[in-house]
Amino acid sequence: MKNYITHSEWQVVEEGFVPNYNRISESLFSIANGHTGQRANFEENYSGDSLQGNYMAGVYYPDKTRVGWWKNGYPEYFAKILNAANWIGLRIRLDGEELDLAKADVADFVRVLDMRTALLTRKFTATMPSGKKIEVVAERFLSIADKEIGAIRYRLKSINFTGALGLCSYIDGDIRNEDSNYDEKFWTETDKFTTENQAFLCMETKKTSFFVCHGVQTHLYVNGAMVNAARHPYQDEKFVANTFELPLVAGDEICIEKYMAVNSSLYQPQDELMDHVKAKLAEAVASGFDKLFEAHSQKWAKRWQTADIMVQGDVAAQQGIRFNIFQLMQTYSGDDERLNIGPKGFTGEKYGGVTYWDTEAYCLPFFMATAPQLIAKNLLLYRHKHLLKAIENAAKLGFTGGAALYPMVTINGEECHNEWEITFEEIHRNGAIAYAIYNYVNYTGDRDYLAPYGFEVLLGISRFWAQRVNWSDDKNAYVMLGVTGPNEYENNVNNNFHTNRMAVWTLKYTMEVIDFVKKEHPYLFSELTRKWAFNEQGETEQWRDIVENMHFPYDSKREIFLQQDGFLDKEIIPAADLDPAERPIHQNWSWDRILRSCYIKQADTLQSFYWFRHDFDQETLRRHFDFYEPITVHESSLSSCIHAILAARIGREEKAYEMYLRTARLDLDDYNNDTEDGLHVTSMGGTWLAFVETFGGLDVKDGQLLLNPFLPKSWEAFAFRINFRGAHLEIRMGSEFKITNHSELAVDVVVWGEQHQLKENGELVLAKKSVVQ
Repeated sequence: MKNYITHSEWQVVEEGFVPNYNRISESLFSIANGHTGQRANFEENYSGDSLQGNYMAGVYYPDKTRVGWWKNGYPEYFAKILNAANWIGLRIRLDGEELDLAKADVADFVRVLDMRTALLTRKFTATMPSGKKIEVVAERFLSIADKEIGAIRYRLKSINFTGALGLCSYIDGDIRNEDSNYDEKFWTETDKFTTENQAFLCMETKKTSFFVCHGVQTHLYVNGAMVNAARHPYQDEKFVANTFELPLVAGDEICIEKYMAVNSSLYQPQDELMDHVKAKLAEAVASGFDKLFEAHSQKWAKRWQTADIMVQGDVAAQQGIRFNIFQLMQTYSGDDERLNIGPKGFTGEKYGGVTYWDTEAYCLPFFMATAPQLIAKNLLLYRHKHLLKAIENAAKLGFTGGAALYPMVTINGEECHNEWEITFEEIHRNGAIAYAIYNYVNYTGDRDYLAPYGFEVLLGISRFWAQRVNWSDDKNAYVMLGVTGPNEYENNVNNNFHTNRMAVWTLKYTMEVIDFVKKEHPYLFSELTRKWAFNEQGETEQWRDIVENMHFPYDSKREIFLQQDGFLDKEIIPAADLDPAERPIHQNWSWDRILRSCYIKQADTLQSFYWFRHDFDQETLRRHFDFYEPITVHESSLSSCIHAILAARIGREEKAYEMYLRTARLDLDDYNNDTEDGLHVTSMGGTWLAFVETFGGLDVKDGQLLLNPFLPKSWEAFAFRINFRGAHLEIRMGSEFKITNHSELAVDVVVWGEQHQLKENGELVLAKKSVVQ
């Protein structure tokens, strides 16, 4: 675990430059606006270890699968969100000597990410090998007010140097993905254009033929006055630049302003793309850095107003939760149903930037509660849009009759994950997508989503489950063979409890939705029945038989459901007994040893206890938590959040706080030694869940809002806001518990088991469960 990030309530701060941590910092200080994003690379050239990263949402390449042993059903490719043209570049030379922090003596280095405004600032003093000394202050942002715009303000002050300053402001399209399977470059150049202070570069992706155009314009100021330095446009293959030369006197400050506009063929016709980018760039330049930043800041302030969480008395916890919320908000804007949330967002290349079940399981609740309802709905529509592809994916594995298997990994609905134990067997992902529909409807009350969108997706998934099980004469029950549950430290097991539970629950919920659509939308139901050749009586009869006769492994001695058949054949040794030098085990043990061990990567059986919490009493939850949590190594970023929530529900407040702090600071403190690969963006939705459901005790049952808050011993107070069925509520816990209704809608709430009505624009104050109103 690293501990080099300064604790601060609203900022991420790095003091002092440690080259060995540079890739970690490039991840931590990443910025994005939902459509484009970039790692915190330096503007000036850096020859040290770095992952140059600029990414465009929805722009991908189908990188041919690379496996040693091909199996039927393997996808042909692994989709990758592409590392796009680098537009931030500034090469700076003092009398021909290049500024490079890998070769300079660096002092007073401070890097700051202001989470209020998504402004990235970097300050340092550099003494070059020749003795030339300069001070630099660099600022940049990607606008969320206009998502085609970015801007840099780079101030350079000479301390002891008088001579020639050379500057090259460029766009470099000769970029590769570090995770390319065959070291292939995925871009070809289609067009470019330069003037004395402008440069435009248009690129096309191979195979998928996405077109992306970047344009930049660069202005120079000396001691606050704009100057017309000697200018020379420059072009090379996949490279455009503007070069400048001017004299620099010791004590002078040079300010470089660089404006960027970008768009893609997702939003503009290819033959109009450059003209569009030229027009957007002209708008940005006319506004100027300060006005662009003001509009951007105002939009961020509005977003924080509905999403912020306040912690009083614990700066580390405060910084952690805001960092997680900030990254979620800058990764996904929800204005395009074709887009989704990659596990690393715009912060790195691992996992290809494509969609996993993480979105439905962990991210959807955050957007349901903190953003306009359409944003969450678009996450569901993304899956509905891919329903036919899910049916195709299932057909490739031998399923028929409209059965749908959603992919483990995708960007366009096709499966593109190529590890057999995941691609073919980690099928609980289907259940996560079904549960997301229920979760959305239960929280928002938007039952109309079920007709037709929810119904169609649930029907395809239920048909899959009905074919995926088989009858066992030996067990006199239905079984599910050859699966991998959420615990990926077990592969190819039989009757994973969570997978079987998801199948049964989905079938039951689908039948409830059928009843709703038949009753409320009878004509539409008839149309859907014809469209999908749905044999209601025959299919639902089979589903009911499966629901009533599914096998669930159970140990009567311990009175617990087992993670899978034969789980107790393993030697049960608490994770606390492991040698710390062997942690994390996935980096130190052979896979064979891991598979034979009892150790659990993340919540598996307990995932069902989280999702179906109303089906289990406290004592049953306690037994299962006490058995499974001690053998869980929490080596998935998705683990700690679920355990925090469950610990709180059984009154283990210290354990809940421990697990919460781990998920909140997972990346800031580099718990799993992998932040350099990019942030765990989708698990950040789990961090938000862990806060509001652990400390706020937030739950929704039968459409009613429940709250069972507790205040950790080290905190003075906390507060968070949620949207709930048209109301906007502020919940605060300190010396008293208070809910403020910032809306014209009255809301019924249950707090500590007692029901109250929260009047429109009213407050509810509780102290020791007595009401003051």
